[in-house]
Amino acid sequence: MARKTTSRPSANAWQWSRTAETRRGMLTAAREVFTERGFADASVADVVERAGSSVGSLYHHFGGKAELFLALWEDHQAAHEEGAATAVAGARQKGEMDPLELFIRGAQAFLVESWERRDLVRLFMDGDGPPGFELMRRTRGREWVRQNAVLLGAGSDPVARVTVAVLTTIIGEAGREVAACETKAEADKVAEATIRLIRRLDPLTVGDEPAPS
Repeated sequence: MARKTTSRPSANAWQWSRTAETRRGMLTAAREVFTERGFADASVADVVERAGSSVGSLYHHFGGKAELFLALWEDHQAAHEEGAATAVAGARQKGEMDPLELFIRGAQAFLVESWERRDLVRLFMDGDGPPGFELMRRTRGREWVRQNAVLLGAGSDPVARVTVAVLTTIIGEAGREVAACETKAEADKVAEATIRLIRRLDPLTVGDEPAPS
């Protein structure tokens, strides 16, 4: 007779879940503290008190206040990117193949995320961050331009490249304006105006315009 076994979670799985829960709790507390006080005026003690944790645990998981701030930013960026990627993938599944329309779906998702996460957008656009933060932002911005160029199939033509860079900048600035809006209605107007501007600056056609006589 086969011996009856029961399926029980392993100690490693439990420990991983516990670790992930602790990290998430600290990031949530960090979001609250940093958005209320800014990076410079916030302290590790503020965060651990809000998280109901300990200073030692925070240093174990993140290394310090600067690393916690950067982890929060990475988490924020990942949410933005996931939202845009999901929107683009959903449009493709529905049969949308036009590169500009796919780009617009991603931009719309980005702007929605900018409103829903406006506290973090405001925090990160203030320039109040640890040393090296601005370099990280610029590096991520260049990668964002590269990804958008691939999505649009813009190629290596200089006019197409600069247009993609301009479009990417427009989306980023629009996200900041959306986050600064007082109401959802205002944010929606900013988003709609941004999409109209993107359509006018279509990098797939801008290089085809005749030169002025």
